[in-house]
Amino acid sequence: MTTSRPTRLWRSTMAAAAAITVTAGVVAAAPDSKASTTPKLNLIAASTSVTLDSWKDDPGVYLDLGTYLTAENGPFELKVTRKSYKDPVVATQIIRDGKKTRTKTLPRGVVKDFAGLPDFARIILTDAAGKVVANRTEAFCPNNASGRVRPDAPSTSKYPESCPVNPFTLGSVWGIENGWASNTYAGYYGAPVDLKPGKYTAKVSVTKKYRDLFGIADKPRSIKVTVRERSWEDEPGGAEARGKASATAGHAGHGGPVRSPAPASATSGAGPSYNVGHGPLIPAPPALPWALKKSALRASNTGDAPGQTDGSRKAPAVAPNAARPKGKASVPDVPKPDLRSLPAYGITISDGQENVKGKDYLAFSANVWNAGPAQLVVDGFRSPGKKLMDAYQYFYDAKGKQVGYTPTGTMEWDPRPGHEHWHFTDFASYRLLKADKKETVRSGKEAFCLANTDAVDYTVKNANWHPGNTDLSTACGQENSISVREVLDVGSGDTYTQDLPGQSFDITGLANGTYYIQVLANPEKRLKETNLKNNSALRKVVLGGTPGARTVTVPAHDLVNAN
Repeated sequence: MTTSRPTRLWRSTMAAAAAITVTAGVVAAAPDSKASTTPKLNLIAASTSVTLDSWKDDPGVYLDLGTYLTAENGPFELKVTRKSYKDPVVATQIIRDGKKTRTKTLPRGVVKDFAGLPDFARIILTDAAGKVVANRTEAFCPNNASGRVRPDAPSTSKYPESCPVNPFTLGSVWGIENGWASNTYAGYYGAPVDLKPGKYTAKVSVTKKYRDLFGIADKPRSIKVTVRERSWEDEPGGAEARGKASATAGHAGHGGPVRSPAPASATSGAGPSYNVGHGPLIPAPPALPWALKKSALRASNTGDAPGQTDGSRKAPAVAPNAARPKGKASVPDVPKPDLRSLPAYGITISDGQENVKGKDYLAFSANVWNAGPAQLVVDGFRSPGKKLMDAYQYFYDAKGKQVGYTPTGTMEWDPRPGHEHWHFTDFASYRLLKADKKETVRSGKEAFCLANTDAVDYTVKNANWHPGNTDLSTACGQENSISVREVLDVGSGDTYTQDLPGQSFDITGLANGTYYIQVLANPEKRLKETNLKNNSALRKVVLGGTPGARTVTVPAHDLVNAN
């Protein structure tokens, strides 16, 4: 159970990703064809020395040391699931040998959530005098920034590009492609180390439990580290450079400011690889459990440059149809999406700041996801001079051929700063219910641009591990668009953060006590689904405090104890 008190949104700096490639010269030897079919894992270092930056206005050094875990003799793959929120997370290694597959369940408790393998890498840092200045372990997401280590390896990796950290994730797949390497760096979301400028030596190793579990050799890597101090004021352009960095830090979300990234070393091999979500509040970072980073919900929006999904890869837009569908509308008997709501999270008290003074609001994040087995595909078409687009849902057969469509409401242009894209109306609604489950307050937010911001369950049938439209710039169109296509892929969900007046719940006049935040998908039942009985999710909250100093206590939701 967690309790939140009033707090203003605060801004923080965070690094963006750089190149995702392993330095030449660390190419691993090709596997022996007669060797065991079990994947062979090794820890390597891309370089024997690195330079890390300590910024005057953002103290602390992040240990991006350029160490990677390689996979040879087959891919390294883990399937991570839980049956329900009442059940613990279970991780199973999938070992593939041609068409044959065998499994190995990891010991219970090794994996506690979906953010990666905890305490995987041990980092010991010593100064020039040989004194230990840091001794820590970091989690490892096998889906982290990765690249090939030999030219005959597969040209692309089939595995997802991040480990999900939505507290209500249900299933994930982690993996390192055969002949590839994944960076062991936990990301800029790990805690920085307070280091003075100077020379250091880092010793990186895989902790014993994982060496024993996966047969990894005990071969620590040593890296010479140079820490240099930098300041924005010393950079070319000074404040102007910082302003440009802020402008390109990511999409503006829904009404929130853009976060300014701390500059990252150009030699960085790992990026955050996160799902950006909607709104000025960010979802949890990929490297650590949500509970350790819930304070990030008070930060302004983070993300990637326009059209990017993880700081390095450009997501292609899903092309809309050029014209309205022809023929008679029909709903054929083919696979359809299954929209489901996750319980609300990121719940906190906020005020109206300068815009609406003297008010108390209950802010939260909400996610509606698609359990499949088919994509949700919605196209909007605009008649010349009209303000609204007419929206249509499309249906496809097993071969991907369009076999039907049906009208499904409208799309509207949102001109507000930070939005400026097309919203599909009536996708979801949010309501604050009294203890007797009767409605008290309804959020004003009921129109959305659909994007695949969260990997909720990549183990469901037909889950797409590489959805295309993963941020607003790839999916939501422009003011002069004549048509727009919005897609919610199988296995993915769309998170919206309700923290602004008109979206969050106005609790100024509400009595203290127990309430429920309801997230309701497809409230008007306009979208055609396989199941309409799983569209609602409730999250219990307890309001307390006094006007201007309200509090919210969020009890655990079964085994999920995250607000």
